Amino acid sequence: MQSTFLRTLRDLVRNNARQYGMVIALAVIVVLFQVLTGGLLLRPLNITNVIMQNSYVLILAVGMMLVIITGHIDLSVGSVVAFTGAASTVLMTSWGLPPLVVVPLALAMGGLIGAWQGFWIAYVRIPAFIVTLAGMLIFRGATLIVLGGRSIGPLPQSVRVWASGFVPGFTDGPHLLTLALGAAGSVALVWVQWRVRARSLHHGLPAVSAKVNAAKSAATVAAVMLFAYAMADYNGIPIVGLLLIVLIVGYAFMMKSTTAGRRIYAVGGSEKAARLSGVKTKRTTFWVFVNMGVLSALAGLVFTARLNAATPGAGEMFELDAIAAAFIGGASASGGVGTVIGAVVGALVMGVMNNGMSIIGLGVDWQQAIKGLVLLAAVAFDIYNKQRVGSGRSGGTTARKGSGSPQAPPERAQEAPEKEGGTEASLSISTILMTLTSLLSCLVTCS
Repeated sequence: MQSTFLRTLRDLVRNNARQYGMVIALAVIVVLFQVLTGGLLLRPLNITNVIMQNSYVLILAVGMMLVIITGHIDLSVGSVVAFTGAASTVLMTSWGLPPLVVVPLALAMGGLIGAWQGFWIAYVRIPAFIVTLAGMLIFRGATLIVLGGRSIGPLPQSVRVWASGFVPGFTDGPHLLTLALGAAGSVALVWVQWRVRARSLHHGLPAVSAKVNAAKSAATVAAVMLFAYAMADYNGIPIVGLLLIVLIVGYAFMMKSTTAGRRIYAVGGSEKAARLSGVKTKRTTFWVFVNMGVLSALAGLVFTARLNAATPGAGEMFELDAIAAAFIGGASASGGVGTVIGAVVGALVMGVMNNGMSIIGLGVDWQQAIKGLVLLAAVAFDIYNKQRVGSGRSGGTTARKGSGSPQAPPERAQEAPEKEGGTEASLSISTILMTLTSLLSCLVTCS
């Protein structure tokens, strides 16, 4: 019985190694910096700061993951963040428009920018790299024009509370509403896990045992409630944190359980095959960039509200953070692979590393170097994984032809090499992340 349980657990980890590898890496990085910072990393105040400081990265990473899944890239998001933040600030401070009017206008502005870029990419067939590189230059220049080369602020208090305020509490002591939200989230996640298992059993598909699923549920409840208690012990969940929860849950559901999500994966997997299957590939690509523009505008509003001013240098290198989060979270450079939850994990890896290295005194120069190395490692192992899977497929095909035995269905024949390659690539990326963090942290502490 015990050997069966261990074998099932091993298969579960192996089949989901790409996601679990990054979660394990995140957990190890958190524990490492918790030790190196003397317990400062996981203090409620610092956890709240991590959420607020990386809120714009999480928003951008969700949209960037969709763009990368379709096989494209967006280099303009940082400039769009700066431009929409600058325009909305001018509308509120110089023109006197109320935030309830400015926020929809800013989101619509981001949508129009995304539509402009999506038109050239989807219908004119100009590579996304060129279009968004041009957009990066155009909207950075437009930001300087709007601001006149100077910072503008402050913003109204009702706007600042979006990025720095908290969900109101009703009693003294622990924030009961945050605990209630944590309990509700735990119940929802456990229900989804058991529903997925029941659906797999109903359709005769492989499913984890009840014991393994119960262990997953217990771990999920423990992680969510510990996080909720940490938030409740301070001021409760930030308003921007609640916004992030809504966005993450909504987009994760859309990508996994709706026709629109399946079309995005189909376009990224093979645009020609998707088009022959009846998917309107140009329209799908167009709306993915519209969505990226709207999320960039939302990130611009959040970032500007947190700074309490619009600055000409806002949004610089934001595109690197978003792209790195997506690739670290499991996206494929060739498209068709990736999840919203993976993008969130990737963004948290970057955020925790930045925060931890700042606490222990590691300079910005080393932090930038680590970002570049992690991004390079993620893409390099993704390419290595694809080459290894390709060689496995060709070798397997040759063997079948030489044996004279009936060929297995292609999807079944390719299943084992893909899992093996995915496991090795995921664990290798995780190992590199932890090794880089350990070496640089030891360098700082020893010096």
